[in-house]
Amino acid sequence: MRKCSLLARVLTVLFLGLLPVIGQPPSDRYNRRQTYDVQHYLIRMSFDQRDKRIFGDTTIRLKPLAAGFERFELDAVGLKFESVMLDPAGTALQFKTSKDRITISLPKAYSPDDIISVRLKYSASPKKGLTFTDEKKDIPAQIWTDSEPDETRYWFPSFDFPSDKATTEQEITVQKDQKVIGNGELVGTAENPDKTVTWHYRMAQPHSTYLTSFVVGRYASRTEHLRDIPLNYYVYPGQETMFSPVFGKTGEIMRVFEELTGVPYPFNKYDQVTISNFKDAGMENITATILSDTEISFLLVRQPLLDDLIAHELAHSWFGNLVTCRNWAELWLNEGLSTYMEAAYREKKYGRDDYVSKIRNDALEFMVDQNSFGAKQALFNHRADDVDAVFDNGTTTYNKGAAVIHMLRETVGDQAFWKGIHLYLTKHRFGNVDSGDLKKAMEETSSMDLTWFFTQWVYGGGYPKLEVEQIYDTNTKDFRITVSQVHKGDTLTPSAFILPLDIEFTTEDGARHETVRVTKRTETFVLKVPKMPSAIEVDKDNKVPVKNLKLKPLTLIQ
Repeated sequence: MRKCSLLARVLTVLFLGLLPVIGQPPSDRYNRRQTYDVQHYLIRMSFDQRDKRIFGDTTIRLKPLAAGFERFELDAVGLKFESVMLDPAGTALQFKTSKDRITISLPKAYSPDDIISVRLKYSASPKKGLTFTDEKKDIPAQIWTDSEPDETRYWFPSFDFPSDKATTEQEITVQKDQKVIGNGELVGTAENPDKTVTWHYRMAQPHSTYLTSFVVGRYASRTEHLRDIPLNYYVYPGQETMFSPVFGKTGEIMRVFEELTGVPYPFNKYDQVTISNFKDAGMENITATILSDTEISFLLVRQPLLDDLIAHELAHSWFGNLVTCRNWAELWLNEGLSTYMEAAYREKKYGRDDYVSKIRNDALEFMVDQNSFGAKQALFNHRADDVDAVFDNGTTTYNKGAAVIHMLRETVGDQAFWKGIHLYLTKHRFGNVDSGDLKKAMEETSSMDLTWFFTQWVYGGGYPKLEVEQIYDTNTKDFRITVSQVHKGDTLTPSAFILPLDIEFTTEDGARHETVRVTKRTETFVLKVPKMPSAIEVDKDNKVPVKNLKLKPLTLIQ
């Protein structure tokens, strides 16, 4: 999801007590215990669009994870259940509801050898997850879903956590003049006696529940293809001139991502749909991305930023949809990598300078926000227990995440980095991951121990503030550089970061490059430079963009 809207960025950063010690291995406290594994959801739904009500009929097929399975819970908020039955027998099941759960009792104890299907009928006026919009001038009425991080529970009962992946089907009944855009393959449409139409979609690859979605409305559409993959674009009738400027680079971006990752686009289609009253910029619902109409309009005259948005949501097809964070503490693996891929596309399209500029701007935006709001968070979100606030610290998760991935690439080298990305995606295909999985992939392809990197950049927070003093002794030809880390360390921020810094000297003989490895709060490096340098640059190529650096004037000793 592109939460950091360029049209109206709202950041709420709250400091919630003491934080873990830097480098503390993340426990499984953010994982969610499961007693069953959902295999498939069949979601049938119709609407009272005037009163903004839904009528749901969901069949859940699941497998127990241990013997003695006699009851289970589903996430459900605001759903008024009419019946709960064992399917296909139709046996009524006892159930009990609470504020955010439905507990279902089964007629006997089941084991992992069994597959259980339960059918639940219900109605609701969803407060979250599903939105009805009214018709406005030139904008048809719509119904659309946006369920990240845990809002499917407001429109269908589910195990609403990213660690459980299942296939899905949707049978969505709407007015005859409306279209439905759903996940995966359109199996077909059927007209009903009441002159409504039911659209049947099937998503054959397992995915997390928050990626399940549909959009209902009147749309104009265009289809292009990359090989046999349909790329479908949906805009409001009368806005067909937007197809090319908004979506025209989709196929090119997809080809670049396939080339970089070595992993073909993993699904059967890719839809992009504009919607109204959407508070964010975009959301990567699986095979069916939604995009804010106001954000698109704002970005139409800012083409590079519009390309970033299109690239970001498409990148989630690999980073978030194919391979998904195991819990919300690991959200940066979805969002930081997808933000990084914006820059990776720019590098392929416009060159290295444009790529570096994008990474530098991402790092700067993160540092400006941290200085403005004061609160610090790690990429691994140590406050992920508060799921409602998981997106609050957006510039850390997105912008810093992208810059840290850039630094990881600089650390291991291009070849090992992209091999590591390929390994990460193929080894965990259609599965769930944590930061340790990315670390293992990069260590395997680079033959490096990256513990120090992940300790300070992933599990730790903040960023280094450096003062660099430079002294040249004309007698001994020694060039003395003292690097002081002047930021304030705390329970999350290292007092001394490990920093490989490139230094470029310019003398009358030309440029000379040296690399120093800073490991202490204050550290001095002495280099032999036969002729007095006329200029010095530290980290000229922005290999470590997440830093604040003050270079003091050169002092001469004669």
